[in-house]
Amino acid sequence: MSLIPATILTGFLGSGKTTLLKRVLTEAHGQKIAVVENEFGEENIDNEILVADTQENIIQMSNGCICCTIRDDLRATLADLAQKKRKGELDFERVVIETTGLADPGPVAQTFFMDDEVAEQYLLDSILTLVDAKHAADQLNDRQEARRQVGFADQIFISKADLVSQDEVDALIHRLKHMNPRAPMRPVHFGEVALKEVFDLRGFNLNAKLDIDPDFLSVDDHDHGHEHHDHDHEHGEHCNHPSHQHGHAHGHHHHHDDDVKSFVYRADKPFDPAKLEDFLGAIVQVYGPKMLRYKGVLNMQGTDRKVIFQGVHQLMGSDLGPLWAEGEARTSKMVFIGIDLPRDILVQGLDQALV
Repeated sequence: MSLIPATILTGFLGSGKTTLLKRVLTEAHGQKIAVVENEFGEENIDNEILVADTQENIIQMSNGCICCTIRDDLRATLADLAQKKRKGELDFERVVIETTGLADPGPVAQTFFMDDEVAEQYLLDSILTLVDAKHAADQLNDRQEARRQVGFADQIFISKADLVSQDEVDALIHRLKHMNPRAPMRPVHFGEVALKEVFDLRGFNLNAKLDIDPDFLSVDDHDHGHEHHDHDHEHGEHCNHPSHQHGHAHGHHHHHDDDVKSFVYRADKPFDPAKLEDFLGAIVQVYGPKMLRYKGVLNMQGTDRKVIFQGVHQLMGSDLGPLWAEGEARTSKMVFIGIDLPRDILVQGLDQALV
């Protein structure tokens, strides 16, 4: 039986996760979806769209979707759902896990890698984060959990963008890209978003495409490779971004102090596999809790294939990808997203792991 794809939906309180979920659940898309709510908070799914008695924690919905609340741990719930599916008691094609407003999606994501029973039945597809444009600046300033959710995301939807000025949306996107240059970002209205942008994004697949926002890189590119120690400072000088010009920079300018940051490392020399493994192993032991997402396409000595690696917190995996094309520059490229990561230690260690 093929694996059941799972999507983690996270986001700021009031950002419209429930609206998005309702749309996904009630739309006639012919897909049967199981929604797992990490707890019924204030804004649980309205009972109008549920048909069932709520004694049971799995509720069948009118369009064939099912909804369940976690009263025990996620692992048990997922195992239970998969078992009912195998026995033919429940029919669903995919799972969406909605985390509470301030939850850290890391442990939820790790469940899919650490627990054999879950890993044998589910494929973690992606983490989607909803950001409320109207309250984002305050939430990002005040709540580390909100910043972490941005760092984890494979896709970011910005809700309520129509309630703020275009300048503010641009400044917000600019700020979010510093935290996470990997995730595509787009404003959504009232949870209206095409399903193809929600499902099958393959954010956790080890594939050879390393999506880093090209605008983010073009800002970074003037610093030639990775010998940059202070790109935040450089942004201040070179950045002609609208939010830095309209006099309301005080609201946005201190975003260079966000503790969730990303940086991109590139190298043209190949890595020595043993040295790299030792270094990365040591780094995740020490900094794993602060490493949100990291991913890379690497040029390794001893293979003509790209090596693809990625991780969440302390868990990392790697895989052989496609062959380097003829004439293709064999450049290693990695992106690290985390909380106050020691950039110099990482750069120095990676440099020393090169052949």
